Amino acid sequence: MKYIFLVVALGALLQYQFKTGTSQIEEKVQIQSTTQAESAPTVAEETPYHKTKADKLVEYAKLFYGVPYKYGSSNPKTGFDCSGFINYVFTHFGIDVPRSSVNFTHIGTPVEVTDAAPGDLILFTGTNPESRTVGHIGIVVENDDEGLEFIHSSSGKQYAVTISPLEGYYENRFVKVIRLI
Repeated sequence: MKYIFLVVALGALLQYQFKTGTSQIEEKVQIQSTTQAESAPTVAEETPYHKTKADKLVEYAKLFYGVPYKYGSSNPKTGFDCSGFINYVFTHFGIDVPRSSVNFTHIGTPVEVTDAAPGDLILFTGTNPESRTVGHIGIVVENDDEGLEFIHSSSGKQYAVTISPLEGYYENRFVKVIRLI
């Protein structure tokens, strides 16, 4: 539901920008920055002009929402497995990453779940409950008061690229979060 709101809000902002021009948006940002607390987000922080590499990576990953799951594939035309999806998205941004989820085990900087940010990678065990070996991976898309959500190519019920919360089934399989960018 919050993604629908975000898409609608972004669409409204882009329509406003198209109709009124950049100078009026800059005026609105200036007015807001003088009337709001420094910690409150402004229009400028929410526009595509001020996105970090991690924000762009998450936005790009979301373009593949619904692409079917396909074991051993990193091709959006045929489908992705979990690490193929990660590999495809990160490679698009010139970031070399392993092709297999288990090979993410000893790379990157470990990050506490509470400090995880969009663009971080979240690692899980495989589906065998007896093993704690990494066998699944996703990209953090959001981490706020409502919890952490990640995008991944799932071989489960969705059998596609989907966004899931870190709770229940995935919380039990959680291994760690790592930061590469």
